[in-house]
This record gives sequence, structure tokens and C-alpha cells, in this order.
Amino acid sequence: MINNDLLKRLLETFGPSGNEEAIREVIREEIKDYADEIKVDALGNLIAVKKGNGKKIMVASHMDEIGIMVTNIDENGFLRFTNIGGVSPFTALYQRVMFADGTMGVVGMEKLDEMKDLALNKMFIDIGANSREEAMKKVNVGDVACFYAPFIQDGDYIMSKALDDRIGCYVAIEALKALKNCPNEVYFVFTVQEEVGLRGAKTAAYGIDPDMGIALDVTSTGDTPKARPMEVKMGKGTAIKIKDLSILAHPTVKNLMIETAKENNIPYQLEILEFGGTDSGAIHLTKSGVPSGVISVPCRYVHSPSEMVSVKDVESSIELLVKVLEK
Repeated sequence: MINNDLLKRLLETFGPSGNEEAIREVIREEIKDYADEIKVDALGNLIAVKKGNGKKIMVASHMDEIGIMVTNIDENGFLRFTNIGGVSPFTALYQRVMFADGTMGVVGMEKLDEMKDLALNKMFIDIGANSREEAMKKVNVGDVACFYAPFIQDGDYIMSKALDDRIGCYVAIEALKALKNCPNEVYFVFTVQEEVGLRGAKTAAYGIDPDMGIALDVTSTGDTPKARPMEVKMGKGTAIKIKDLSILAHPTVKNLMIETAKENNIPYQLEILEFGGTDSGAIHLTKSGVPSGVISVPCRYVHSPSEMVSVKDVESSIELLVKVLEK
């Protein structure tokens, strides 16, 4: 059963890369009674430890979301901006954005003869200001915004901004709560700055030095009309990663996940993602190497304000993670 109240708080909280303070506090408050130890490291990763005598396992889900940063404010109060993470100009056009203090704006564009020429440097944010001076009462150069799109659940479908990767954080939180008979020492790490280069996972893994790494993230699907061919479909179960551009999943971890899913009749799919990466890409290269894998939630419209996942896939991801950690 999905906890809609928690999911709404996770998804709607502000937290672009490098600005994860608010979402970190939401997560810390939610997990404080379930972990044996909670700490925040120098880069801002939230680390919750479930103590045990067995292997040291790092479970990573990233708190940050894609966003934009103001680079210039013109004399008429329009904001020029750059991207934080993978922001497509076509996805961003005419979307609402929200700054940390609640200031709202809409993304517009200059007059273009051809839409194919659309680029972020041809776009601006309109916050309703009439001058540079008026705009600067609300925002300044260097201020950061995220896309604004409220959480919606309609039957089995969840739609929102920031499902990448607050849904992974949700899976981690629910697994932490459900973990009862765990022989291993598990480090649940809610990482920072994944969208700009897996930075938080890199430093956290170095400090923890785990025996095994598991990243929780979203993956694309191949189930929309004329989509790029891909086996993963929304609603058909959790996805066990084989490969993306950041990692070839370690056979031991991959096979452990597949065997566990089969033993417990958990619906699963095998994922080969031909672009992108996850925190496991940084974890597995730490120190002398960490066997690592990924549990993915199939997601349509990744890196848009209207990402979509299936409740069933979220539930099977939580179940698989718990069963793997209890081995």
C-alpha cells in the first residue's frame, strides 16, 4: 500500500542538485525512528545505518532533482538561465518553475523561425516583473529553481516532477521501515548531486567502503508509441539492471537480485539502458572496487515535470530490496 502523504511530501519538496537541504530534512524526519544511527557527511549526503554483523551494504538513492540556475536578469525583469542536470529545452518550454522561497515563474522563448533551433540560450523565465530592480527583489543571479508540478495518483499511475529519484528515496525509506531480520549492516544513503555527476555517491561510498552497492533509481521504458526499442515496460515489475553507460552490473549482485525475485515470486524485468547512469556507477569504482547493481523503477517521460510510474512497480521494488538485504 503506497503512503500517499509521504510520497507527496517527497515529490513536491524543493531540491535541485546542490540545494538538497529541505528534502534532506523531510527524509531525516521520516526515518529517525527506524535507523540505529543517522548522520550527514561533509557533502550533504544523509546516511542512515541499520547495524548488523554481516556484510556492509550501501543502498543509494539520490535526493536531488534537475533544475535551472539564473545567469542574468535583463532590464525588463526577464531571467536568463542555465541547466542543472539534464534539462531539455523542448521539455522546459512553457513549464512553471519554483524558487526556494516559493517565487514562481514560467519558461518562455524568443521568437524563432524554426522550433528545431530552440535552445536554452534562446529562452527566459518570466516571474511577472516589469524591471530588473523589481525582479531582483525576488531573485538574484545564482538562484536555483525546480520545475513545479504537483503529485497526482490516478489508479495505478503516479505522475509528478522529481520521481527521478524521489521514488527511489521512497523505496529506500519503506525498505528501511520493513527490514526486520537483517544479518547485514546496511547503509541507506540519500545522496546529493547525482544529476550533475554522481558526486554524493562517490564521496559517501569512499567513506563507507561497502562490500556491496545497490542503487535505487528510475529507468526509461519502451512501451509508448514508437518508443526507442527497450524491454522495460511500466506496470510489469521492478527492473534489474544489466547495463547502462555508467556500469556493467556485477554478476554476483545481478544474479542475487534475479534469484531473489524468482524465489519470492516478485515480478521483475531485465534492464539494459543505452544512455545515462546511476549512483552505482560511482559506487562500483570506489577504492579497490565494490560489486554493485541497481534496482530500477520503470518511468515514462524521465527528466520532465510529468514523470510517470506504476504503483505496482514501486511495491515490487520495495519487496525485492527488502528480500535481498535480508539474505
